Amino acid sequence: MDVALYTHVDMLDHRPGDGHPERPERLRAVIDALSDATDLALIPNDAPLAEEADLARVHDPAHLERIFRLAPTEEVHVLDEDTYMSAGSLVAARRAAGAAVKAVRDVATGRVQRAFCAVRPPGHHAEPGLPMGFCIFSNVAVAAKAAQAAGLKRIAVVDFDIHHGNGTQAAFAGQDGLFLASIQQWPMWPGTGHPSENVAGNIANAVTPPGAPAEVWRQAFEGLLDQVDAFAPDLIIVSAGFDAHRRDPIGGAGQSLEEADFAWATRAIVSVAERRAKGRVVSSLEGGYDLEALGRSALAHVRALADG
Repeated sequence: MDVALYTHVDMLDHRPGDGHPERPERLRAVIDALSDATDLALIPNDAPLAEEADLARVHDPAHLERIFRLAPTEEVHVLDEDTYMSAGSLVAARRAAGAAVKAVRDVATGRVQRAFCAVRPPGHHAEPGLPMGFCIFSNVAVAAKAAQAAGLKRIAVVDFDIHHGNGTQAAFAGQDGLFLASIQQWPMWPGTGHPSENVAGNIANAVTPPGAPAEVWRQAFEGLLDQVDAFAPDLIIVSAGFDAHRRDPIGGAGQSLEEADFAWATRAIVSVAERRAKGRVVSSLEGGYDLEALGRSALAHVRALADG
């Protein structure tokens, strides 16, 4: 199956600074890995700028006003201890959200069935009123709302980044037609996402301990997908973070996943999508900070999207 690819060179111009793990080379590693794969039939699409009206479906007006106002022209502006804006960051963040929005709209119209958004900055930590954890806009949450507006009423997000998607959870909590299934290491920053946490009924969290073997992670992930299956979504959006890879300098010290595990998880997601959502899956890049592991994992993920 052909997979639509949404990306843009402007996202390379988000430059948090030397030594920051969320660096432009991450996107280059993903695009290079996909470009070198002669077995993939990718449909290239330029990621548009997300409109303020789309961002406002999730983000508070004060948050949007602050981000648009603070966009620097030269110096790097510190949003929090992990999250920075350079001269190219606002455009990059709008294209990151815009990629996912365009992808879900194309799926809603039947133009494509599967899509991968190769984007940065990531989004799943950005809350409605707060940038956080390298994230400026909540890319997948914005896309989920856009998908509902386009007629796909029941949207599930599956997040397998090693860090909890606290921003998606904050945007989804108690919202009709939205469901979040998130697996993360515990304990782990940002300190949310434990199953004992008191959350709305449309949120499902699962955790694995540091050093957990892949079999333990897979078992927990299967339990989450059972809940996604029961939700019967019209579309599944994936927060595709690859920092649970064993090589990852931020997350992988605590987990032991390989690219084959991400491919397995993707095939499991596609299986639910085939049963419940007419095969519709849109994936958006989140974490992953070892360049070699990131490229290999993203390629395995997109291949699994195409194989379904």
